[in-house]
Amino acid sequence: MNDRPQPQNAAAPDTTDAVSGAGRSGTSNHRIVIVGGYGAFGAKVAERLARDPALNIIIAGRSSAKAQACADKLTRAAGQCISSTVLDAQTATADDIRALAPTVLINASGPFQQQDYSLARACIAAHCHYIDLADAREFVCGITQLDEAARAAGVCVISGASSVPGLSSAVVLQLSEGLRHLDEVHIGISPGNAFDPGLATTRSIIGAAGKPFEARRDHAAVKRYGWQGLSRYTFPLIGRRWMCDVDVPDLELFPRHLPGIASVRFTAGLEVSAYHLGFWALSWPARFGIVRSLAPLAKPLLWLKRRLHWLGSDAGGMFVRIEGRDPRSRITRAWHLIARNNDGPYVPAIASVVLARRLVAETGPAPGAMDCFGLFTLAEFEAEVADLDIISKIDLRGRCSPYGPARS
Repeated sequence: MNDRPQPQNAAAPDTTDAVSGAGRSGTSNHRIVIVGGYGAFGAKVAERLARDPALNIIIAGRSSAKAQACADKLTRAAGQCISSTVLDAQTATADDIRALAPTVLINASGPFQQQDYSLARACIAAHCHYIDLADAREFVCGITQLDEAARAAGVCVISGASSVPGLSSAVVLQLSEGLRHLDEVHIGISPGNAFDPGLATTRSIIGAAGKPFEARRDHAAVKRYGWQGLSRYTFPLIGRRWMCDVDVPDLELFPRHLPGIASVRFTAGLEVSAYHLGFWALSWPARFGIVRSLAPLAKPLLWLKRRLHWLGSDAGGMFVRIEGRDPRSRITRAWHLIARNNDGPYVPAIASVVLARRLVAETGPAPGAMDCFGLFTLAEFEAEVADLDIISKIDLRGRCSPYGPARS
Protein backbone atom coordinates (compact mmCIF):
# COMPACT_ATOMS: atom_id res chain seq x y z
CA MET A 1 0.00 0.00 0.00
CA ASN A 2 2.97 2.36 0.49
CA ASP A 3 3.49 2.74 -3.27
CA ARG A 4 0.04 4.09 -3.96
CA PRO A 5 0.31 7.40 -5.85
CA GLN A 6 -0.61 10.64 -4.08
CA PRO A 7 -0.77 14.20 -5.47
CA GLN A 8 2.12 16.38 -4.39
CA ASN A 9 1.71 17.64 -0.79
CA ALA A 10 -1.29 15.33 -0.19
CA ALA A 11 -1.28 13.92 3.31
CA ALA A 12 -1.23 10.14 3.57
CA PRO A 13 -4.45 8.77 5.07
CA ASP A 14 -4.44 8.21 8.81
CA THR A 15 -5.75 4.72 9.48
CA THR A 16 -6.29 5.01 13.22
CA ASP A 17 -10.07 5.31 13.00
CA ALA A 18 -10.70 2.95 10.08
CA VAL A 19 -12.29 0.21 12.15
CA SER A 20 -13.56 1.93 15.24
CA GLY A 21 -15.16 4.86 13.44
CA ALA A 22 -13.52 7.30 15.86
CA GLY A 23 -13.40 10.83 14.55
CA ARG A 24 -16.46 10.48 12.32
CA SER A 25 -18.29 13.11 14.29
CA GLY A 26 -15.63 15.71 13.42
CA THR A 27 -16.01 18.22 10.63
CA SER A 28 -12.77 17.80 8.69
CA ASN A 29 -11.62 14.21 8.92
CA HIS A 30 -14.04 12.43 6.64
CA ARG A 31 -12.49 10.61 3.72
CA ILE A 32 -14.53 9.46 0.77
CA VAL A 33 -12.97 7.00 -1.65
CA ILE A 34 -14.53 6.99 -5.12
CA VAL A 35 -13.68 3.81 -7.01
CA GLY A 36 -13.94 4.52 -10.72
CA GLY A 37 -13.67 8.19 -9.78
CA TYR A 38 -12.30 9.14 -13.19
CA GLY A 39 -15.10 7.45 -15.17
CA ALA A 40 -18.11 9.02 -16.84
CA PHE A 41 -20.20 9.14 -13.66
CA GLY A 42 -17.55 8.72 -10.98
CA ALA A 43 -15.86 11.93 -12.11
CA LYS A 44 -19.15 13.78 -11.63
CA VAL A 45 -19.50 12.34 -8.12
CA ALA A 46 -15.95 13.41 -7.31
CA GLU A 47 -16.46 16.89 -8.71
CA ARG A 48 -19.53 17.53 -6.56
CA LEU A 49 -18.03 16.18 -3.35
CA ALA A 50 -14.66 17.90 -3.89
CA ARG A 51 -16.41 21.24 -3.40
CA ASP A 52 -16.83 20.48 0.29
CA PRO A 53 -13.67 21.46 2.24
CA ALA A 54 -14.76 19.22 5.12
CA LEU A 55 -14.25 16.15 2.93
CA ASN A 56 -11.01 14.49 1.87
CA ILE A 57 -11.62 12.93 -1.54
CA ILE A 58 -9.56 10.02 -2.85
CA ILE A 59 -9.89 9.13 -6.55
CA ALA A 60 -9.39 5.38 -6.98
CA GLY A 61 -9.32 2.93 -9.86
CA ARG A 62 -7.17 0.44 -11.72
CA SER A 63 -5.27 3.12 -13.65
CA SER A 64 -2.78 5.11 -11.59
CA ALA A 65 -2.32 7.65 -14.39
CA LYS A 66 -6.05 8.30 -14.88
CA ALA A 67 -6.71 8.54 -11.14
CA GLN A 68 -3.81 10.97 -10.70
CA ALA A 69 -4.89 13.10 -13.67
CA CYS A 70 -8.44 13.35 -12.33
CA ALA A 71 -7.16 14.21 -8.83
CA ASP A 72 -4.87 16.91 -10.20
CA LYS A 73 -7.72 18.44 -12.21
CA LEU A 74 -10.01 18.50 -9.17
CA THR A 75 -7.23 19.91 -6.99
CA ARG A 76 -6.90 22.88 -9.33
CA ALA A 77 -10.67 23.39 -9.55
CA ALA A 78 -11.54 22.86 -5.88
CA GLY A 79 -8.63 24.69 -4.34
CA GLN A 80 -7.84 21.79 -2.03
CA CYS A 81 -5.62 18.76 -2.44
CA ILE A 82 -7.41 15.72 -3.85
CA SER A 83 -5.65 12.36 -3.48
CA SER A 84 -5.47 9.39 -5.79
CA THR A 85 -4.75 5.71 -5.33
CA VAL A 86 -4.82 2.40 -7.18
CA LEU A 87 -7.74 0.20 -6.14
CA ASP A 88 -9.43 -2.51 -8.21
CA ALA A 89 -13.10 -3.00 -7.38
CA GLN A 90 -12.82 -6.70 -8.12
CA THR A 91 -9.73 -7.49 -6.04
CA ALA A 92 -9.65 -4.89 -3.25
CA THR A 93 -9.41 -6.36 0.24
CA ALA A 94 -10.52 -5.11 3.63
CA ASP A 95 -6.88 -4.34 4.41
CA ASP A 96 -6.66 -2.17 1.28
CA ILE A 97 -9.67 -0.19 2.44
CA ARG A 98 -8.51 0.07 6.05
CA ALA A 99 -5.25 1.59 4.82
CA LEU A 100 -7.25 4.41 3.23
CA ALA A 101 -9.47 4.86 6.31
CA PRO A 102 -12.57 6.17 4.51
CA THR A 103 -15.84 7.02 6.15
CA VAL A 104 -17.61 6.18 2.88
CA LEU A 105 -16.55 4.29 -0.23
CA ILE A 106 -18.51 4.99 -3.43
CA ASN A 107 -18.32 2.33 -6.13
CA ALA A 108 -18.74 3.96 -9.54
CA SER A 109 -16.79 1.28 -11.38
CA GLY A 110 -19.69 -0.08 -13.42
CA PRO A 111 -21.11 -1.74 -15.33
CA PHE A 112 -22.30 -4.00 -12.54
CA GLN A 113 -23.82 -6.84 -14.57
CA GLN A 114 -20.66 -8.92 -14.18
CA GLN A 115 -19.64 -7.73 -10.71
CA ASP A 116 -20.09 -9.49 -7.40
CA TYR A 117 -20.28 -8.14 -3.86
CA SER A 118 -16.59 -8.54 -3.02
CA LEU A 119 -16.00 -4.79 -2.67
CA ALA A 120 -19.09 -4.34 -0.51
CA ARG A 121 -17.98 -7.26 1.68
CA ALA A 122 -14.52 -5.73 2.01
CA CYS A 123 -16.10 -2.44 3.12
CA ILE A 124 -18.15 -4.23 5.75
CA ALA A 125 -15.03 -5.95 7.07
CA ALA A 126 -13.25 -2.57 7.15
CA HIS A 127 -16.23 -0.93 8.93
CA CYS A 128 -16.71 1.52 6.08
CA HIS A 129 -20.01 2.68 4.58
CA TYR A 130 -20.52 1.50 0.97
CA ILE A 131 -22.59 3.11 -1.82
CA ASP A 132 -22.72 2.07 -5.47
CA LEU A 133 -24.23 3.49 -8.66
CA ALA A 134 -25.46 0.13 -9.92
CA ASP A 135 -28.51 -0.15 -12.15
CA ALA A 136 -28.14 -3.88 -12.84
CA ARG A 137 -31.30 -5.59 -11.62
CA GLU A 138 -29.83 -8.75 -10.12
CA PHE A 139 -27.01 -6.86 -8.42
CA VAL A 140 -29.19 -4.20 -6.81
CA CYS A 141 -32.05 -6.49 -5.83
CA GLY A 142 -29.71 -9.02 -4.23
CA ILE A 143 -27.77 -6.62 -2.02
CA THR A 144 -29.92 -7.43 1.02
CA GLN A 145 -28.05 -10.73 1.39
CA LEU A 146 -25.35 -8.62 3.08
CA ASP A 147 -27.79 -7.10 5.57
CA GLU A 148 -26.87 -9.17 8.62
CA ALA A 149 -23.14 -8.57 8.17
CA ALA A 150 -23.63 -4.84 7.57
CA ARG A 151 -25.79 -4.47 10.67
CA ALA A 152 -23.22 -6.31 12.78
CA ALA A 153 -20.49 -3.97 11.50
CA GLY A 154 -22.62 -0.89 12.05
CA VAL A 155 -22.34 0.34 8.46
CA CYS A 156 -24.66 1.07 5.57
CA VAL A 157 -24.37 -0.85 2.31
CA ILE A 158 -26.49 0.89 -0.35
CA SER A 159 -26.90 -0.34 -3.91
CA GLY A 160 -28.62 1.49 -6.76
CA ALA A 161 -27.78 5.09 -5.81
CA SER A 162 -28.36 6.29 -9.35
CA SER A 163 -31.15 7.46 -11.67
CA VAL A 164 -32.80 4.12 -11.00
CA PRO A 165 -33.91 3.12 -8.47
CA GLY A 166 -32.60 6.02 -6.36
CA LEU A 167 -34.08 9.03 -8.13
CA SER A 168 -37.01 7.19 -9.72
CA SER A 169 -38.25 5.94 -6.34
CA ALA A 170 -37.93 9.40 -4.80
CA VAL A 171 -40.09 10.80 -7.61
CA VAL A 172 -42.73 8.05 -7.39
CA LEU A 173 -43.05 8.51 -3.63
CA GLN A 174 -43.47 12.25 -4.13
CA LEU A 175 -46.04 11.85 -6.92
CA SER A 176 -48.07 9.28 -5.01
CA GLU A 177 -48.55 11.40 -1.88
CA GLY A 178 -52.23 11.57 -0.97
CA LEU A 179 -53.25 8.67 -3.17
CA ARG A 180 -55.25 5.87 -1.64
CA HIS A 181 -53.77 3.37 -4.08
CA LEU A 182 -50.96 3.43 -6.64
CA ASP A 183 -51.80 1.39 -9.74
CA GLU A 184 -49.27 2.07 -12.50
CA VAL A 185 -45.75 3.44 -12.86
CA HIS A 186 -43.97 4.19 -16.12
CA ILE A 187 -40.40 5.51 -16.05
CA GLY A 188 -38.31 6.54 -19.04
CA ILE A 189 -34.86 7.97 -19.77
CA SER A 190 -33.38 9.35 -22.98
CA PRO A 191 -29.86 10.87 -22.81
CA GLY A 192 -28.56 13.39 -25.28
CA ASN A 193 -26.41 12.05 -28.08
CA ALA A 194 -23.43 14.07 -26.82
CA PHE A 195 -23.07 11.67 -23.88
CA ASP A 196 -20.19 9.21 -24.35
CA PRO A 197 -20.91 6.09 -22.26
CA GLY A 198 -17.53 4.40 -22.79
CA LEU A 199 -16.86 0.92 -24.15
CA ALA A 200 -17.72 -1.15 -21.06
CA THR A 201 -21.08 0.57 -20.57
CA THR A 202 -21.84 0.38 -24.29
CA ARG A 203 -21.11 -3.34 -24.27
CA SER A 204 -23.45 -3.81 -21.32
CA ILE A 205 -26.28 -1.83 -22.96
CA ILE A 206 -25.95 -3.54 -26.33
CA GLY A 207 -25.57 -6.97 -24.75
CA ALA A 208 -29.04 -6.63 -23.19
CA ALA A 209 -30.76 -6.21 -26.57
CA GLY A 210 -33.23 -9.00 -27.30
CA LYS A 211 -32.73 -10.66 -23.91
CA PRO A 212 -35.91 -11.56 -21.98
CA PHE A 213 -36.77 -10.16 -18.57
CA GLU A 214 -39.79 -10.12 -16.29
CA ALA A 215 -41.99 -7.08 -15.74
CA ARG A 216 -45.37 -6.53 -14.09
CA ARG A 217 -48.60 -5.69 -15.88
CA ASP A 218 -52.12 -5.81 -14.41
CA HIS A 219 -50.86 -7.65 -11.30
CA ALA A 220 -49.27 -10.41 -13.39
CA ALA A 221 -45.73 -11.19 -14.46
CA VAL A 222 -45.13 -10.59 -18.18
CA LYS A 223 -42.11 -11.25 -20.35
CA ARG A 224 -40.49 -8.33 -22.14
CA TYR A 225 -37.36 -8.14 -24.28
CA GLY A 226 -34.51 -5.67 -24.12
CA TRP A 227 -34.80 -2.79 -26.59
CA GLN A 228 -38.14 -3.93 -27.96
CA GLY A 229 -41.69 -2.69 -27.27
CA LEU A 230 -41.13 0.29 -29.58
CA SER A 231 -43.04 3.48 -28.71
CA ARG A 232 -42.58 7.26 -28.81
CA TYR A 233 -42.58 9.82 -26.02
CA THR A 234 -42.74 13.60 -26.17
CA PHE A 235 -40.51 15.37 -23.66
CA PRO A 236 -41.05 19.03 -22.82
CA LEU A 237 -38.49 21.30 -24.49
CA ILE A 238 -36.56 18.55 -26.28
CA GLY A 239 -39.36 16.88 -28.28
CA ARG A 240 -40.32 13.37 -29.37
CA ARG A 241 -38.01 10.41 -28.99
CA TRP A 242 -38.27 6.71 -29.65
CA MET A 243 -38.31 4.48 -26.57
CA CYS A 244 -37.99 0.73 -25.91
CA ASP A 245 -38.30 -1.59 -22.91
CA VAL A 246 -35.19 -2.07 -20.77
CA ASP A 247 -34.56 -4.21 -17.69
CA VAL A 248 -33.85 -2.23 -14.49
CA PRO A 249 -34.14 -2.92 -10.74
CA ASP A 250 -37.34 -0.85 -10.51
CA LEU A 251 -39.33 -3.60 -12.22
CA GLU A 252 -38.70 -5.83 -9.22
CA LEU A 253 -38.29 -3.30 -6.43
CA PHE A 254 -41.49 -1.31 -6.90
CA PRO A 255 -43.77 -4.34 -6.37
CA ARG A 256 -41.55 -5.34 -3.44
CA HIS A 257 -41.74 -1.97 -1.68
CA LEU A 258 -45.21 -0.95 -2.85
CA PRO A 259 -47.41 -4.05 -2.54
CA GLY A 260 -50.57 -3.88 -4.62
CA ILE A 261 -49.06 -1.97 -7.53
CA ALA A 262 -50.50 -3.35 -10.75
CA SER A 263 -48.03 -2.36 -13.50
CA VAL A 264 -44.44 -1.18 -13.71
CA ARG A 265 -42.66 -0.31 -16.95
CA PHE A 266 -39.29 1.18 -17.78
CA THR A 267 -38.27 2.44 -21.21
CA ALA A 268 -35.12 4.03 -22.60
CA GLY A 269 -34.37 5.81 -25.82
CA LEU A 270 -31.55 7.09 -27.99
CA GLU A 271 -31.87 10.68 -29.16
CA VAL A 272 -30.93 10.04 -32.80
CA SER A 273 -33.82 8.17 -34.43
CA ALA A 274 -31.58 6.29 -36.87
CA TYR A 275 -29.52 4.93 -33.98
CA HIS A 276 -32.55 3.91 -31.96
CA LEU A 277 -34.44 2.24 -34.81
CA GLY A 278 -31.27 0.51 -35.96
CA PHE A 279 -30.65 -0.81 -32.46
CA TRP A 280 -34.27 -1.95 -32.22
CA ALA A 281 -33.88 -3.82 -35.54
CA LEU A 282 -30.68 -5.48 -34.33
CA SER A 283 -32.45 -6.71 -31.17
CA TRP A 284 -34.59 -9.14 -33.16
CA PRO A 285 -31.80 -11.56 -34.21
CA ALA A 286 -30.71 -11.64 -30.57
CA ARG A 287 -34.24 -12.32 -29.39
CA PHE A 288 -34.67 -15.29 -31.74
CA GLY A 289 -31.23 -16.72 -31.04
CA ILE A 290 -29.82 -16.04 -34.50
CA VAL A 291 -26.94 -14.35 -32.70
CA ARG A 292 -25.99 -15.07 -29.12
CA SER A 293 -25.37 -11.45 -28.16
CA LEU A 294 -24.88 -8.05 -29.75
CA ALA A 295 -22.09 -7.20 -27.28
CA PRO A 296 -19.31 -7.82 -29.86
CA LEU A 297 -20.76 -4.92 -31.86
CA ALA A 298 -20.10 -2.47 -29.03
CA LYS A 299 -16.69 -1.31 -30.22
CA PRO A 300 -17.61 -0.58 -33.87
CA LEU A 301 -20.94 1.00 -32.91
CA LEU A 302 -19.29 3.23 -30.33
CA TRP A 303 -16.64 4.19 -32.91
CA LEU A 304 -19.41 5.15 -35.33
CA LYS A 305 -21.27 7.14 -32.68
CA ARG A 306 -18.14 9.10 -31.82
CA ARG A 307 -17.45 9.88 -35.47
CA LEU A 308 -21.01 11.17 -35.80
CA HIS A 309 -21.01 13.03 -32.49
CA TRP A 310 -22.38 16.13 -34.20
CA LEU A 311 -25.75 14.42 -34.64
CA GLY A 312 -28.30 15.10 -31.93
CA SER A 313 -27.66 17.41 -29.00
CA ASP A 314 -26.39 17.68 -25.43
CA ALA A 315 -29.95 17.57 -24.01
CA GLY A 316 -31.53 14.56 -22.32
CA GLY A 317 -34.69 13.81 -20.41
CA MET A 318 -36.29 11.55 -17.83
CA PHE A 319 -39.95 11.10 -16.98
CA VAL A 320 -42.06 9.33 -14.38
CA ARG A 321 -45.77 8.84 -14.92
CA ILE A 322 -48.09 7.31 -12.34
CA GLU A 323 -51.74 6.40 -12.20
CA GLY A 324 -53.62 5.84 -8.97
CA ARG A 325 -56.76 6.53 -7.02
CA ASP A 326 -57.70 8.93 -4.29
CA PRO A 327 -60.96 8.68 -2.31
CA ARG A 328 -62.86 10.47 -5.09
CA SER A 329 -61.37 9.68 -8.49
CA ARG A 330 -58.65 8.19 -10.64
CA ILE A 331 -55.52 10.33 -10.75
CA THR A 332 -52.69 10.64 -13.30
CA ARG A 333 -49.55 12.56 -12.40
CA ALA A 334 -46.26 13.12 -14.19
CA TRP A 335 -42.75 14.42 -13.55
CA HIS A 336 -40.17 15.48 -16.09
CA LEU A 337 -36.48 16.18 -15.84
CA ILE A 338 -34.74 17.98 -18.69
CA ALA A 339 -30.94 18.27 -18.62
CA ARG A 340 -29.20 20.54 -21.11
CA ASN A 341 -25.71 21.93 -21.66
CA ASN A 342 -24.34 18.38 -21.31
CA ASP A 343 -25.36 18.26 -17.63
CA GLY A 344 -27.26 14.98 -18.05
CA PRO A 345 -24.38 12.76 -16.80
CA TYR A 346 -24.67 14.45 -13.40
CA VAL A 347 -28.12 12.93 -12.87
CA PRO A 348 -26.97 9.34 -12.15
CA ALA A 349 -24.25 10.71 -9.86
CA ILE A 350 -26.35 12.85 -7.54
CA ALA A 351 -27.94 10.10 -5.43
CA SER A 352 -24.55 8.91 -4.19
CA VAL A 353 -23.53 12.51 -3.45
CA VAL A 354 -26.65 13.15 -1.37
CA LEU A 355 -26.29 9.88 0.54
CA ALA A 356 -22.55 10.29 1.14
CA ARG A 357 -23.18 13.70 2.67
CA ARG A 358 -25.87 12.25 4.90
CA LEU A 359 -23.70 9.34 6.04
CA VAL A 360 -20.86 11.72 6.88
CA ALA A 361 -23.33 13.87 8.84
CA GLU A 362 -24.65 10.72 10.54
CA THR A 363 -28.17 11.41 9.26
CA GLY A 364 -28.28 8.48 6.86
CA PRO A 365 -30.33 5.30 7.13
CA ALA A 366 -29.81 2.80 9.92
CA PRO A 367 -27.00 0.28 9.43
CA GLY A 368 -27.76 -2.58 7.09
CA ALA A 369 -27.65 -3.57 3.42
CA MET A 370 -30.40 -2.11 1.26
CA ASP A 371 -31.41 -1.12 -2.24
CA CYS A 372 -31.67 2.63 -2.79
CA PHE A 373 -35.45 2.85 -2.65
CA GLY A 374 -36.79 6.01 -1.03
CA LEU A 375 -33.54 6.82 0.79
CA PHE A 376 -33.61 10.50 -0.17
CA THR A 377 -36.24 12.95 -1.35
CA LEU A 378 -36.83 14.69 -4.65
CA ALA A 379 -36.26 17.99 -2.83
CA GLU A 380 -32.77 16.84 -1.80
CA PHE A 381 -31.98 15.94 -5.40
CA GLU A 382 -33.25 19.28 -6.68
CA ALA A 383 -31.20 21.19 -4.12
CA GLU A 384 -28.05 19.38 -5.21
CA VAL A 385 -28.55 20.20 -8.93
CA ALA A 386 -29.74 23.77 -8.45
CA ASP A 387 -26.57 25.16 -10.03
CA LEU A 388 -26.85 22.95 -13.13
CA ASP A 389 -28.90 23.32 -16.30
CA ILE A 390 -31.40 20.73 -15.05
CA ILE A 391 -35.15 21.33 -14.83
CA SER A 392 -37.25 19.13 -12.53
CA LYS A 393 -41.00 19.69 -12.67
CA ILE A 394 -44.12 17.90 -11.45
CA ASP A 395 -47.39 18.12 -13.37
CA LEU A 396 -50.18 17.23 -10.98
CA ARG A 397 -52.66 17.41 -13.83
CA GLY A 398 -50.88 14.42 -15.32
CA ARG A 399 -51.23 15.52 -18.92
CA CYS A 400 -49.21 12.55 -19.98
CA SER A 401 -49.75 9.31 -21.86
CA PRO A 402 -47.38 6.55 -22.99
CA TYR A 403 -46.97 8.64 -26.15
CA GLY A 404 -46.25 11.91 -24.38
CA PRO A 405 -47.99 14.83 -22.72
CA ALA A 406 -51.28 15.79 -24.31
CA ARG A 407 -51.30 19.12 -26.09
CA SER A 408 -53.41 21.95 -24.68
